[in-house]
Amino acid sequence: MDEVLSQSEIDALLSAITSGEMDAEELKKEEQEKKVRVYDFKRALRFSKDQIRSISRIYENYARLLTTHFSTQLRTYVNISVTSVDQVPYEEFIRSIPSLTVLNIYSVSPLDGRLIMEINPNIAYALLDRILGGQGKSIDREDSLTEIEKLLLHQFFEKGLDCFREAWSSVIEIDPVLEEFEENPQFIQLVSPNETVVVVSLTTKIGETSGMMNICIPHVILEPIVSKLSAHYWMQPTKNKIDEEAYRKITKELHGATLDVKTILGEASITIEQFLKLNRGDIIALDQAIEQPLRLIINDKPKFYVQPGKFKNKMSVQILEEIKGVIEHDE
Repeated sequence: MDEVLSQSEIDALLSAITSGEMDAEELKKEEQEKKVRVYDFKRALRFSKDQIRSISRIYENYARLLTTHFSTQLRTYVNISVTSVDQVPYEEFIRSIPSLTVLNIYSVSPLDGRLIMEINPNIAYALLDRILGGQGKSIDREDSLTEIEKLLLHQFFEKGLDCFREAWSSVIEIDPVLEEFEENPQFIQLVSPNETVVVVSLTTKIGETSGMMNICIPHVILEPIVSKLSAHYWMQPTKNKIDEEAYRKITKELHGATLDVKTILGEASITIEQFLKLNRGDIIALDQAIEQPLRLIINDKPKFYVQPGKFKNKMSVQILEEIKGVIEHDE
């Protein structure tokens, strides 16, 4: 990317050309000369800025989901946010983390390879303190975790696999599994030292304790889905996929549902005195004219105009037309 000059630098350059301190022809010659840019093959960039932004979006969603999960499990204030997403050699990532830390190693089927989540000891000890009933304070320790502490952390992070799965669901359906738990990064060699990995750094705060969680994603994991990390893929309209089995079951249940269907021949209003004086043979005049169609009521809502008749020696109605423009009020 070409260097962009500030306004003061532009003014100084114009002033130098005007005063003769700098020759415009010499500037043109310098511009035409080939410029050599130093390139470090150990830091080869395998992903574009667009793809890095897509990974950042995935893990911003993951950070929000993990914040909710941690807050629910620990019943305390938790805040997790994405600090940076960088491409670095695997060797540089290993050197950057403490010699004694907490490392979760995940497989993400159907993708190949495994990824690492490194939890800073400050956060790991705060988690343990909170899980065991404390206030979530971190402690300075130089010894390794006990087997019970490892088991507690392993179970705690296993419960958060759904957050990982949901965060990636916008790109691919994965089945993450927490396979290993390690403390010394020197014992882990997932890829070659010069292999490019994506490191997502998450700033984590639990109560009054803060620290970092780093997620190392080797290139081999992202290679099959690299096309899905482009802006073009994210901007494509998503098509709702129909679960055929669920659709069939819902349709079957709806077909067996019962409805209350009735036709009202007419209505009339009389006084209590008239009601008390009714005798056999008396006639009550309804408000329904004989030439007008009746209404078919389904679940107490008028749906069709019908006419009465007989079908196979049973009283029946024939549908004439649908009743439109009826405003239905939910009770």
